Amino acid sequence: MSKTLPTETPSVNIIGNGTDITGDISSNGDLRVDGFINGTIRSSGKIVIGSTGRVEGNISCQNADISGEVKADIQVKELLSLKATAIVSGDIHTNKLAIEPGAVFTGACKMGNPEAEDKKVQLQASSAKTAQNPSDGK
Repeated sequence: MSKTLPTETPSVNIIGNGTDITGDISSNGDLRVDGFINGTIRSSGKIVIGSTGRVEGNISCQNADISGEVKADIQVKELLSLKATAIVSGDIHTNKLAIEPGAVFTGACKMGNPEAEDKKVQLQASSAKTAQNPSDGK
């Protein structure tokens, strides 16, 4: 008889209203912030900043929904949604962006797949190097 191992499900982490955290957070699961975080947040899942949530620091994740206040540079690989109550100060780099009426955003926004852009930069650098040192066919 073979034993079937349970599949590991990503965790959901919650920072509740009234909780203040100073320091960096790194998670493989999803994260919901209804309190205050002063530090960098990294997640391979989704980050949700609730309407009472506040973040001062950088954010890096797969997807994000922001309803609260964020003073940070934000990097989202897929979809960033700024809800009507969101107040965001900082630069954004995301593949897709949705902004509801009423949301406030102050900063620069760069859209496109960051991984595809990295490959494009590498390809351009390689092409430039080849153009500088062309082979003479020998």
